[in-house]
Amino acid sequence: MRDFLPPGWGVQGERGIAFVITGPSGAGKSSVINELLRRDPRLSFSVSATTRPKRPDEVHGRDYFFVSREEFLRLREEGKLLEWTEYQGHLYGTPREEVERKLSGGRDLVLNVEVRGALAIARAGIAHPVVLIFLVPPSWEELVRRIRARGTESPEALAERLRIAREEVREIPRFHYLVVNAVLEEAVEEILCIVRAERRRLVRWSG
Repeated sequence: MRDFLPPGWGVQGERGIAFVITGPSGAGKSSVINELLRRDPRLSFSVSATTRPKRPDEVHGRDYFFVSREEFLRLREEGKLLEWTEYQGHLYGTPREEVERKLSGGRDLVLNVEVRGALAIARAGIAHPVVLIFLVPPSWEELVRRIRARGTESPEALAERLRIAREEVREIPRFHYLVVNAVLEEAVEEILCIVRAERRRLVRWSG
């Protein structure tokens, strides 16, 4: 490929790319990301830290680093978080060292963060491409159905999630891509197309 490019030019795929996937609660982010990682071995998952309680099907170090509020605040004060945000009283953050180490090693990363966290990563100025993908269900009614189907939300918690979701979708114009998750396989294939295209994007490294 280098034979065809002038000096100072390359493709995004020559460096690690951070694919940041976000969206409202009920968008199906975890299911989509799990399938992406299964289908593309060049993708790695960036594990976030959180103070929220672990759900029964979650594993520490795989889904999140579950830490105390005191430990989280220490990481934040020491500058060890690339971004952080508070969601429904719980803190979420992206460990800076893990992200920068993997990207510098040429690995493409998938990050599952809240909407404000995704925008913070885009502003963080890391020396690697950042691609923002906003995932939504096919309708507002489907979003409500998915959250209720979990069976873990009180009426008050459900109302709060929906309030937050209305605020989050207002940020869609600030993202690079919008993907509708109506059928899991189709949404995954759409994002894989985005990944392939971004790896081939021409960029000027210098000059």
